[in-house]
Amino acid sequence: MFHFHVAPSGDDTGAGSAEQPFATLERAQSAARQAAGDVIVHLRAGTHLLTRTLELTDTDSGRDGHRIVYQAHGYGTPDHEEVVISGGPRVTGWRERDGVWTADVGDLDIRQLYVDGRRVLRAGIPGLPGAARPTITGYVTDSMDPRRWHSPGDVEFVYQGVYPWTEARCEVATVSMDGDATVVTMAQPAFGWAAELYNSTWEGQTSSGLGLPTRIENDAAFLSEPGTFVLDRSLPGRHVLLYLPRPGEDPDRTQVVAPVLETLLSVAGPRNVSFRGLVFADATWLRPSRPEGFLHYHGSGYYEGGGVETAVLGEGASVTYPAVSASIPACVTFQDVAEVEIEGCRFTRLGAFGLGVSGGAGVAVRGCDFDTLSGGGISVSDGEDVTIEDTWVHDVGLEYSGSPGIAMSGARGCVVANNEIADVPHCGIVIGPGEGARVLRNLTVGTMKVLADGGGIYLAGAQGTSHENGALVQGNVIEDTRTPYNFGLYTDYGAAWVTVEGNVVTRADNTAVLAVAPPLENVIYRGNVWDADPVGHDSPPRGVTYESNVTFKDERELNAATVGIRSRAGLLRPRPGSRTWRAGSGASE
Repeated sequence: MFHFHVAPSGDDTGAGSAEQPFATLERAQSAARQAAGDVIVHLRAGTHLLTRTLELTDTDSGRDGHRIVYQAHGYGTPDHEEVVISGGPRVTGWRERDGVWTADVGDLDIRQLYVDGRRVLRAGIPGLPGAARPTITGYVTDSMDPRRWHSPGDVEFVYQGVYPWTEARCEVATVSMDGDATVVTMAQPAFGWAAELYNSTWEGQTSSGLGLPTRIENDAAFLSEPGTFVLDRSLPGRHVLLYLPRPGEDPDRTQVVAPVLETLLSVAGPRNVSFRGLVFADATWLRPSRPEGFLHYHGSGYYEGGGVETAVLGEGASVTYPAVSASIPACVTFQDVAEVEIEGCRFTRLGAFGLGVSGGAGVAVRGCDFDTLSGGGISVSDGEDVTIEDTWVHDVGLEYSGSPGIAMSGARGCVVANNEIADVPHCGIVIGPGEGARVLRNLTVGTMKVLADGGGIYLAGAQGTSHENGALVQGNVIEDTRTPYNFGLYTDYGAAWVTVEGNVVTRADNTAVLAVAPPLENVIYRGNVWDADPVGHDSPPRGVTYESNVTFKDERELNAATVGIRSRAGLLRPRPGSRTWRAGSGASE
């Protein structure tokens, strides 16, 4: 077995030994390619700052049945070292004026900022001031405040809940005067695309376009809340970062990190590779800052032109949706890989999804943590035999509120088991069309905290061609599904060949729904326990079998009846501070 070492203080001309470690991951990668047999690349403690994406290809495969492992030194022992792979340099050269720190950052373009490891928000205001109304090209208001914005072209409008399950972001183009009125012209094509995308009719009411913004971000005029920042890009190549510090912060002692890279690690094609005990941090996603904006539809999907289609939800009810959707990317990506392990890693302070797996087979994600992410935790598309197990996903979707904790679509024979998803803005686990998904013994707590119309576990589309190769949703515990319009366990929009068995749902607006459009086909609800009857339980539609389910109105009775299910749901490993149900404990921590 070959062992190579890499440390932030190392030297690429060294031997890569424990005494003479390499300095860069690229040099360690090159050495691993030349070695025959099993290889372990030991990353030593500290921050490994990347200036470009670390790319692994099929030439980085473990050969002849051997494996190449990239791991934190001491992984799996009490001497496990803290290793951070970062795409964010430190901001220096601060000046202070009128209580605001400013730094000249050249052509730096960012959407997130981290101060002493803490995510800070872009400065903003709650909406468009004055008596405002939409126009074909933007807005008109009687307020003079927008004329005082320092850099209108940097201002971004946020629209939360255009549809109950959507959120959009569009940039301003210009602010001008028209007599006593203020005219806000929005950037194109985003504003025009939004008029195409968001059209609905519901209960006799018709809506079109974005409406008024719910929040406006990123101008120096908005810097009133300590611990917020603004990026002024009004002078090309001479951008200025502004930060309003919190009490006690000192520019000489405070560490401010600006994520620059959009992809930290790209793994395309290798087999027999493992990543263990690493922290992936400080990356961004700049696409929403372009004139195309971010026109979210559902989950990780967003619109970038190409036309829309109409879904009829019942008599007199309809919504338009993208004919083709793009997906929020991930900052760590695995594409067309085989027999790859991601174990004991943390994904944090990232500006999109944490981890994305597309295509390939035999990927295992185990014992990982996902937190402080602008997008969701894990996205899987078109993979086969992907396992997501014992992961803790919490405090994600911080910028893109439709993002689920775990999302899977087009996958075959995949398993999502014994994970905990907590404190997320929309769905906990989303399973799109695919085949043979197994969603087993997960715990979701505090889902649907921002947007509506989703669930702790959400399935849509055909899940196979029979119950033998369909989806099984079994032994999950779903608690505290927020917002006033949700379904804790939600089979939606043409879900077919699904067995929902032996789950617990409590404290949701609705525990489940049996009648949706398009209708459910070959869906079985059996042996579930809830604190309220699902919508449509008294007259299940033709495509739904509803049998042996039990409703307990009393929480103590429900808890007593479900001790066994609860004891097996959630994380397998102990975690200080987690609210999960531990295996075999029978009690919540």
